[in-house]
Amino acid sequence: MALKISSSILKEIEDVVDFGEKIEKNLKSPVTELLETILGGAISLRASDLHFEPQKNQTKIRLRIDGILQEVLSFDLNPYENLLSRLKFLSRIKLNVTDRPQAGRFTVLTNQTPVEIRASTLPTSYGESIVLRILDPKTLIELEKLGIRKDLLNLFGKEMKKPNGMIIVTGPTGSGKTTTLYAFLKKIQAPGIKIITIEDPIEYHLEGVTQTQVDPIKGYDFASGLKSVMRQDPNVILIGEIRDSPTCQTAIQAALTGHLVLTTLHTNDAAGTIARLVSLRANPINIGPAINLAIAQRLVRKVCPKCRELKKISLLEFKKIKQELKNIPKNLIPFAFNEEIKIPNAKGCKYCNFTGYRDRIGIFEAFLVDDEIEKFILTNPSIAALRKKIIEKGMLKMEQDSLIKVLEGITTLKELERVVGE
Repeated sequence: MALKISSSILKEIEDVVDFGEKIEKNLKSPVTELLETILGGAISLRASDLHFEPQKNQTKIRLRIDGILQEVLSFDLNPYENLLSRLKFLSRIKLNVTDRPQAGRFTVLTNQTPVEIRASTLPTSYGESIVLRILDPKTLIELEKLGIRKDLLNLFGKEMKKPNGMIIVTGPTGSGKTTTLYAFLKKIQAPGIKIITIEDPIEYHLEGVTQTQVDPIKGYDFASGLKSVMRQDPNVILIGEIRDSPTCQTAIQAALTGHLVLTTLHTNDAAGTIARLVSLRANPINIGPAINLAIAQRLVRKVCPKCRELKKISLLEFKKIKQELKNIPKNLIPFAFNEEIKIPNAKGCKYCNFTGYRDRIGIFEAFLVDDEIEKFILTNPSIAALRKKIIEKGMLKMEQDSLIKVLEGITTLKELERVVGE
C-alpha cells in the first residue's frame, strides 16, 4: 500500500526550524495529515528509523539520524491511538491484534520517489510500540563515496573482477554492510552478468538484479534458497547474511564452484571472519580457497561542513595519534602531520539539526586471503594470532583508518571514541 506525501507538506517541513513544534501544531489535524507531516519530516531529516514509544501518560517520538536516536517530542496518548491504527492499516497489520509482535511494510511517495517503510509493532506495558524503518533509495551511494581509502578501493576493484570466490563484509547491526554490498553490486552489474540476491528482507529494489526473499515459516530459508539460486545459473550471488552452518557450507561451495559470492557476517573485526566461519562448521581446508577478501567496517558521523571549527591539536592528542600511525605507509597521509596541525571540532547549527554532524562515512579494514594466509588458516590460528599476521602483512586497522579521516578534517576524535573506543 502506498501513502503519497504532498509537495506542499514537504515544502512546509523544509522551512521548519523545530520539527517537534511542527508536529505539535498538527496534533489536532486529521490523522492522515498528521502522519504525512511526521513521515515527511523523518524522510527530510534523513532518518533511518522512526520510533513511537507509548509511556504511562504520553507517547514519545524519536528519530534515528546518522545512527543516533534524537527525541522529537512527547504528546498525549489519544492522537497516538489514531496514528497507530492508521500505520497498522497501511502496513497490512491486523488492527485487532495487540498482544503479540507484528510486522508489515508500505510505500511512501515523495515527489514520485518511492520510499519503502518497514513497520514493526511490539506490545509493551503501556500499549503497542511501533518502529518504522525508512529505506530511502537515496541512501544507496556509489562505492567511491563510501569513504574507502584509495589503496583499499583499488584492492576491492581487483577482487570484484574475479569470476569466483567470496567477499565477506563484517560488522555489527547498523554498520552499513548492506549499503557496501549494494555498492559492490552496482559496480559489478553489466548486461552479460547474472546477479541473484537472497535476502531477509529485501531492503532496496535494484533494477536488473533478480532478488528473492526468504520465508522461514514456509520452509524457504537461506540454505534451501541458496541451493535453488545456484540452479538459476548466476554469475554473482549476494547472500544477505550467513547465519547458520548449512548456509555457510553451501555459500563456500558456491564460491568454490565458479560463483562470486558477496555476503555478511557478524564479527567485531576482519580477523574474526575465519573463526566465525569455523564456528559455523566450515572446513578450514575449504575456507582459504573460497575467500578472496574479508572486510570489517563501522560508520562514523561526518562533522558538519557549515559549522565545524578547526582547533590546534593538543600535545597529548598528537602523541597518541603519532604512536598509532607510526608504522603506516607515508603515502597514506598525504599532508604534513606535525604539532601545528588542526583537527575538526563539532559545533552545531540548523543544517545539522544542532548536532555538529551531518551524514556518515565508513571506516574500514580488510585483508586479502593469499597463499600465505591460506596456509596460515590451516594451522587453526586464534583471532589474535591472525590479526597479528595480517597487520604484519600491511593491513591498517579501522582505528588507524578513522584517525586518518580525523587528520583529513572529515570527523572528530570524540566521534571516533564513541564508535571504536579511545
